[in-house]
Amino acid sequence: MEPSPQSPTALPSKYIQAGTRTFWRVNVALVTAAFCTFALIYCVQPLMPILAAVFKVTPAQSSLALSVTTGLLAIGMLASGIASEMLRRKPLMATSLFASALLTIATAVAPTWHWLLLTRVLMGLTISGLPAVAMAYVSEEIDPASGGLAMGLYIGGTAFGGMTGRLVTGIITDLLSWRWAIGIIGGLGMCGSILFLALLPPSRQFTPRALNFERLKSSLVSHFHGYGLSLLFSMGFLLMGSFISIYNYLGFRLMAAPYNFSQTAVGLLFTVYSVGMFSSAWAGNMAARRGRRAVLLGMVALMGAGVLITMAHATWIILAGLAVMTFGFFGAHAVVSAWIGVSAQRAKAVASSFYLFCYYSGSSVIGTLAGIFWSAKGWPGIAAVVGVLLALALVVVFALRNLPTAQNIAPFSETPAV
Repeated sequence: MEPSPQSPTALPSKYIQAGTRTFWRVNVALVTAAFCTFALIYCVQPLMPILAAVFKVTPAQSSLALSVTTGLLAIGMLASGIASEMLRRKPLMATSLFASALLTIATAVAPTWHWLLLTRVLMGLTISGLPAVAMAYVSEEIDPASGGLAMGLYIGGTAFGGMTGRLVTGIITDLLSWRWAIGIIGGLGMCGSILFLALLPPSRQFTPRALNFERLKSSLVSHFHGYGLSLLFSMGFLLMGSFISIYNYLGFRLMAAPYNFSQTAVGLLFTVYSVGMFSSAWAGNMAARRGRRAVLLGMVALMGAGVLITMAHATWIILAGLAVMTFGFFGAHAVVSAWIGVSAQRAKAVASSFYLFCYYSGSSVIGTLAGIFWSAKGWPGIAAVVGVLLALALVVVFALRNLPTAQNIAPFSETPAV
């Protein structure tokens, strides 16, 4: 059952404390899971130009290799959030990771475009058992005062996994083939599954319980009582839709004249993700000092500035803009994830699932629709779409002014799903 609120004096005996061996075992396990999850999901992204050529599909169609995964991930996230209240956290996450690694290996040997899409659809469903449950695990097991750090490390792991998956596939595609590249990522996922299973301690603060539809209905309604959580959920759609659109189509821009990037060079673009490893932890700590809304406002503004910078023609300026946009995105994602944990009072895995549903819906819907603007208007079309999304995100941030901030609420007072 869900843990009840505890007094500050009870925290040391209830939660995993920062600095302990168990704390770092948990974080290494979760960072490993985050790394593998995002490497498996996004390994196809730098391959979109080559997939379009090999399977004779359009750029917008080639984006389906990623969009069908994130779209089914969004849908599966809701089911996983509900199922996680009935199943044990660790086995659910481990099974999700293992099955997704196997499906990635299957993607590598897919004989046709439709078979490739089918494996990616199934992987979207299997991988959905990890992200929301991992967020809930952190909120339930880690000392609330260290929740922001743990969540920042986890999101840093997602950045590292996303970067490595894209980078490795780009390099190996040039050296061997795209099939070998995806297959090796699947193998890394299998190894990560074993390490995760060995390191992560079982949940101590959560006990599975039978599905109760009345309790579930009450929990769902509570997440939409007022506008606070609804606005935070919408931020996931806007932020991820903006971010994925930039990375989906920048490869098409830079592989064409006058840049003529190779597949390896396009893969190297994703080393920019390394700034996200820093910004997620940094923004989490800054939010505790300066307030979540202020830091979130700054991160969204940085994303917008980065997109404007990419409008330049010089390669180094484009890359600088990409770095600024990436820094802002991962910082914003960390702040919103933690803020949802403060605002959700119960069924925290379900609350996390709603946020991630919106997050991956943005990736799937906007990531594909942006391809139409790319085909019609080129990079200015992509920048225009993202600019509109980020303008809406700023409106949402201003509307969040009446929500609790880090200064006026007891730190993660109800074991948040950060």
